[in-house]
Amino acid sequence: MNDSLKTLLIIAFLIVILWNLGAGLYYMLVDKGESKRTVNALTRRIALSVALILLVVLANYMGWIKFHGGP
Repeated sequence: MNDSLKTLLIIAFLIVILWNLGAGLYYMLVDKGESKRTVNALTRRIALSVALILLVVLANYMGWIKFHGGP
């Protein structure tokens, strides 16, 4: 997998996470607590965030990416 594809995958994850965060805010303002759409959007955001973290850790372990910086 080339570097630009890896970067694009991570950026796509971040965009979807931000989209769900915005959807949660929108549903919170529009529904006024009458539905579970806010909870569902925020649950998806958390699940995607955890999946992204696990994907980055797995990619580092497999050698697909290398962490840099620090002593």
